[in-house]
Amino acid sequence: MVTILHSIFLGFVQGLSEFLPISSSGHLIAIPYIFSWNYQGLAFDIALHAGTAIAIVAFFWRDWVNILKNAFIKKKNGKENQKSGRYPDNLLWQILVASIPAAIIGLVLEEVVDNALRSVIFVAFNLAFFGFLLWYADKKSKSHIVPQEITYGKSFLIGISQSFALIPGVSRSGITLTAGRWLGLAREDAARFSFLLATPAIVGAFLLKLPEIGGNMTSLAFWLGVISSTVFGILAIKFLMNYLKKSDLKLFFWYRIAVALILVAVYLIKG
Repeated sequence: MVTILHSIFLGFVQGLSEFLPISSSGHLIAIPYIFSWNYQGLAFDIALHAGTAIAIVAFFWRDWVNILKNAFIKKKNGKENQKSGRYPDNLLWQILVASIPAAIIGLVLEEVVDNALRSVIFVAFNLAFFGFLLWYADKKSKSHIVPQEITYGKSFLIGISQSFALIPGVSRSGITLTAGRWLGLAREDAARFSFLLATPAIVGAFLLKLPEIGGNMTSLAFWLGVISSTVFGILAIKFLMNYLKKSDLKLFFWYRIAVALILVAVYLIKG
């Protein structure tokens, strides 16, 4: 029963924290540490990431259909393709180019990230510091470009920022939102581009780890983790996209500070 409850709860945590700018990796280190839970194992990690991969594809599938159409359907009479006015025609290629830095760094440094960067104090620092960067970029940046004006250079810069998300406590959506705001995208546009850029990374990371799953797919805990992560992932994306239409990112900064302080306090108490 404990394993089942852990599966549902950690699926909830993964689903929310993967897409809100608060760091899923940081939370999946912090929460078991705070409550002294045992590590659930690689197969369970894969289950949680499977859920978020399903969530992001399910939420943005219409966007991806339009992006793919724009990339492969030729323009008529030299006019701009109007299949999707939201995005430039070459957005697919921009996303692929922007995904290169995180893919290379992830493959090269995966072992280091998984083993050497999981200190709770390090996670607490990253939650606070990168939360501050998110708040500062959002506060100081002006919205002066629209998605149709995103260039390969801007896409690549956001892609480089995504590489930092491999570090626990940074947050993939948080760091790419920070970069998008610095480059002049409106909050909602920066979030949407962040999620589209994250799709190849999230789905690719899941597929790379899939062979390691063994016979664990028959476990009830595995499937509860997938379902919980998927459902709460979709809800998190929907919440954030609606929230950013009318609110700033200050809420997430203060939340990250609070979690960082709790982590430090628990660390000191545990000695």
